[in-house]
Amino acid sequence: MKRRQFIASTVAFGACAGSPLLAYDNTIANEPPIPEILAPKIVKIKGGLPGEIHVVPDHYALYLTIEDSKAIRYYVGVGRDGLYESGSFFVGAKKKWPSWTPTPEMIERSPKSYKQFEDGMPGGPNNPLGARALYLFYPGRGDSFLRIHGTNKPETIGLDVSNGCARLVNAHMVDLYNRVPMDTKVILHPKGLYPKKPIGSDVTG
Repeated sequence: MKRRQFIASTVAFGACAGSPLLAYDNTIANEPPIPEILAPKIVKIKGGLPGEIHVVPDHYALYLTIEDSKAIRYYVGVGRDGLYESGSFFVGAKKKWPSWTPTPEMIERSPKSYKQFEDGMPGGPNNPLGARALYLFYPGRGDSFLRIHGTNKPETIGLDVSNGCARLVNAHMVDLYNRVPMDTKVILHPKGLYPKKPIGSDVTG
């Protein structure tokens, strides 16, 4: 399956806003309101097997494939240019309200921002990994130090903003987390593979 085939024929299938799709966590009820434009949708797809995650950075979208050539589309923020890493991974760990420790590379790039956290930050509302995190592992090599995680900053969705991870607003991340088992295959598609699509526009090819 060519990566381009996965997303080229994706079209809107139906909005999920107001439906029981999302399993909201009452511990994050006081967070900023989520813009309606970010609401997850069920979309039609070609390619991919049920139960995979595909992140398409050019569309700022994460697709969780389900049955009958469909996927749940969540909007995401992605890694900044030079920090985003494409490839094939699997979910090697799942954590609720995870702790966070910046990598040595992050501290070296921006000591003013990260040096203070070199011994780690406990989980909680102000933690950069948010309410939930999926830890991406390389097949046969272990932890990639890339994460799919939550954030309480909806204004960062649709931006190249992170140190390489993909972020969803916390309520959407809780929903994704509850749907994704361990060992789920994750494909981070390369940047520049598709024409840029703004948040809220449905892909028609």
